[in-house]
Amino acid sequence: MIPQPTPTLPEELLLLALDPVRGKPFCRNRFLEYAMAGAVLAELELQGRITGQGGRFQVANPLDPPDPVLAGVLRSLPAPGKGGGSSGESAKRWVRHAGRQVEGLYLNALVERGVLRRETHRFLGLLPYHRHPVVAKDLAALARTRFDAAERAGFPDPRSRSLAALVSAAGLSRSVGTGRGSRGAMRHLVHDHWPAHAVLRNIRQDRANQSGGGG
Repeated sequence: MIPQPTPTLPEELLLLALDPVRGKPFCRNRFLEYAMAGAVLAELELQGRITGQGGRFQVANPLDPPDPVLAGVLRSLPAPGKGGGSSGESAKRWVRHAGRQVEGLYLNALVERGVLRRETHRFLGLLPYHRHPVVAKDLAALARTRFDAAERAGFPDPRSRSLAALVSAAGLSRSVGTGRGSRGAMRHLVHDHWPAHAVLRNIRQDRANQSGGGG
């Protein structure tokens, strides 16, 4: 029932993204999948495990981080000097292909820890889908409080700026209660943070595909 003292960016993002009562994301689920993958990359970069530039990233320190989900993701990436060429992996491609798995891993982890509850529903009585209401509502409220405080301070540190960029990229900024001025500032942060920019590029690709604007 008790989370890590310092939540990782993926955990924090998930608590901000889910309606605590209905257990449904405030954005499209596919967009949240992309954002969760971006949050993993951002967290690994903050911990000095990977480095990124120009839309590509590579492993800098392959030692396992404390979070077991992060450790599993890091082990799945090419070791330094292997795979992806000298310029590393494409962040956009990795986010697109890893998003669903990453989101599933964190949902499972938070369900196992009693932070979320998994409810199975059926669409038209046939196709199953899941909702994840928040059990530990104090943790969800604390995530909102931390985000609000960072917003009022102008997102003063790298972690809060990374989270703000991911929130904006996923289209969650209205749902977390930010003001219009802050939403504009958060949009600018997206382009300064390569993981969030990879998320936004995938979302734009999906929207273009849906509107017939090409692949």
